[in-house]
Amino acid sequence: MVGAVSKSKALMLQGTGSNVGKSMLVAGLCRAAKKRGLKVLPFKPQNMSNNAAVALCEDGTSGEIGRAQWLQALACGVAPLVDMNPVLLKPQSETGSQVVVHGKVIGNAKAREYQAMRPQLLASVMESYERLKSQADIIIVEGAGSPAEINLRKGDIANMGFALKADVPVVLAGDIDRGGVIASLVGTHTILDAKDRAQIKGFIINKFRGDVSLFDEGREQITAFTRWRDFGVLPWLEVMGRLPEEDSVWFSGVKNDGSGSIKIAVPVCDRIANFDDFDPLAAEDDINLVFVKNGETIPGDADLIILAGSKSTIGDMAQMEANGWAQQIKQHAKDGGRVIGICGGYQMLGMHIGDPDKIEGNVSEIAGLGLLDIKTVLAPEKTVRISEALSVEFDVPVRGYEIHTGATTGRDCERAMLEIDGRPHGARCVEGKISGCYLHGLFGNDAYRRRLLNSLGGQSDGENHIENIDKALDELAMEIEQHIDVEGLLGLAGH
Repeated sequence: MVGAVSKSKALMLQGTGSNVGKSMLVAGLCRAAKKRGLKVLPFKPQNMSNNAAVALCEDGTSGEIGRAQWLQALACGVAPLVDMNPVLLKPQSETGSQVVVHGKVIGNAKAREYQAMRPQLLASVMESYERLKSQADIIIVEGAGSPAEINLRKGDIANMGFALKADVPVVLAGDIDRGGVIASLVGTHTILDAKDRAQIKGFIINKFRGDVSLFDEGREQITAFTRWRDFGVLPWLEVMGRLPEEDSVWFSGVKNDGSGSIKIAVPVCDRIANFDDFDPLAAEDDINLVFVKNGETIPGDADLIILAGSKSTIGDMAQMEANGWAQQIKQHAKDGGRVIGICGGYQMLGMHIGDPDKIEGNVSEIAGLGLLDIKTVLAPEKTVRISEALSVEFDVPVRGYEIHTGATTGRDCERAMLEIDGRPHGARCVEGKISGCYLHGLFGNDAYRRRLLNSLGGQSDGENHIENIDKALDELAMEIEQHIDVEGLLGLAGH
């Protein structure tokens, strides 16, 4: 059990709602603090996302955290640790959410069941927080959703429940681009109880378009109503679009202007996972990346179809059939088109997917696309690891990570897509145009991406994906320094 909580050298950023930009603000503040010579670490007590990353556990094994905390660790210049996101919820279909604690799956829970679990999970949250505090000058904490969801306040571990337990000062961020930011901030102040309200020390306005001075009166009104300190207004920043997003709202902002000689289509299923696999492709000028939504048709002139990862492969495979995408993909393959499946998408390429233990729901088996002579059997054990591999097709080294359940076998596995530690991994059809593997991050490997585009008749920009993210973090930190009172924020945390 965790004993008395030591005085915090920390700052918590909460929001008036989801998608107000908390993750990016935390990443930018982490980089700004790092540039000031501070040892800074990120922390999010509870996250809900199917976009996961691999991180180091306390016992030296690998575990899962939210992808946003991976980005924030990069902003801090440190390796990701599972303590940075001790509780991760991964929504599934019929079984509610998979609950990951300290990087490991402990079971599934529906919403009401999870609410009953939260008080016990607070101990795990505090264990991680105390371990990080012992390693850092400052912890920058990200909340989840909004503290205004007072119906969820009892047993809360994500926002004010954590902030009060750890005695961490809170700054509230509001998104002016969606409208109603004054009401959002003042309304949050109004409905919080006295203790929660007192923990909030100030506010930040995010995503302002145009002349910031036009909102001066609005800022004064917020301060008059709440007595919270005004820490500044951050304008709408183009750099945000160059950083990996954790939420699926990202799809609406991806370039799809018809430019680029190579058209890549990605069917977007309800439980799509690790969709930041596509960030390096979206950044390429020669690629027109098309995300196909429910009710839309996969473009018949696509040069490549990529099937993404999934948190519920059987449910998403059923959606493929219901949308007509399965038939469209089969026709694309019949016409000689290229198809690549990653993780769950790899499983869908096979003859069938079995779930004898009903891990994903009540359906024990479903037919796949039948484009690869393989079959997959899901199992409770999960593979979570960083992998160094070799692309068999292009003869270039690649690096990525695996987060998946089950095993895939079959004749086409004899024609491996990759080699990992000298062993075959993934599968390809005889002609080589249909392939799949479990390796996320594949397209982030610059040499592989260049060879892939060349094979499709296109050309890569030659940019280094990770270096571009790092540059974008520097730019974000610079903008935050220019528009936000960083000195005041760090002062709240004792710096």
